[in-house]
Amino acid sequence: MNRIVIVTDLGHFKSYRLTRNDMESPRLELIEEYEIVEAHKKLRELLTDKEGQFGMGGERKEVGGSGEPHNLETEKQKKIIKAIAEDINNIIKKEKYPKWYLVAGKKINRAIQERLEPKVQEALFKNIVADHVKTKKAELIKVLLEA
Repeated sequence: MNRIVIVTDLGHFKSYRLTRNDMESPRLELIEEYEIVEAHKKLRELLTDKEGQFGMGGERKEVGGSGEPHNLETEKQKKIIKAIAEDINNIIKKEKYPKWYLVAGKKINRAIQERLEPKVQEALFKNIVADHVKTKKAELIKVLLEA
């Protein structure tokens, strides 16, 4: 059994090869790992206007807007989820494994799946709705095999 395993949340992304031969214990080999830097930034770090200067430039004395973030946090999450889905699409197509696992928390799991390409969605073998980004490899293998 050879599968790709994607483990992610809004701040981290890991992809592994899960290999299991008849005479060996299952192994996880890391393919790619990165932190999603944008997820760790505060909204004020992402906004381009200087604090306290929003809409108050030039000779005009009127306020141009309140500077409220409205749905910026939601938009940031959507952008991150879209990037995660694109990375999954690329890895699954590149690795050419017939089946793969997705391990992602309840908050983002469905949104990731909705953004996957149809062929990648079809190849999804098991979807584990849980946060295991910080889980050690040995424990993760148990989770994958029990699911």
